[in-house]
Amino acid sequence: MVDILKKELIMDFDTAVKRVEKIVSEEGFNVMLIKSIDEIFKKKLGIKNYPKYTTILACGPQFAKAALDVSKDVGLLFPCSFVVYEEGNKIFVSHTSIMKIAPEIGFASYEDMKPVIEMTGKAVHAAWDRL
Repeated sequence: MVDILKKELIMDFDTAVKRVEKIVSEEGFNVMLIKSIDEIFKKKLGIKNYPKYTTILACGPQFAKAALDVSKDVGLLFPCSFVVYEEGNKIFVSHTSIMKIAPEIGFASYEDMKPVIEMTGKAVHAAWDRL
């Protein structure tokens, strides 16, 4: 079953984004892109005051290779994402495992993905525990 990790961060929004970026990088992921979705809404849709929502897209090359060695289709789920967002007056970070999603939607068998899920899970949880 695919679970969603969600944690409240007791800090301001920009500090939370920088903290997630730093910790994810330190745990073996390359941060590929940080994008403010609320700013896109403002620019493209004219929506002002949408709650802050930033996506941090990351790739662990060793994890990506292991997943692609199981099934090239898993690449359709890349990269891993972490999101930092405002909800009410609180700041949250969330993440879900794309490696766990792959067998759920038929991109690869669970048995073949199990070692990849375990390997990525260790890195994600190492980062998660530090947030």
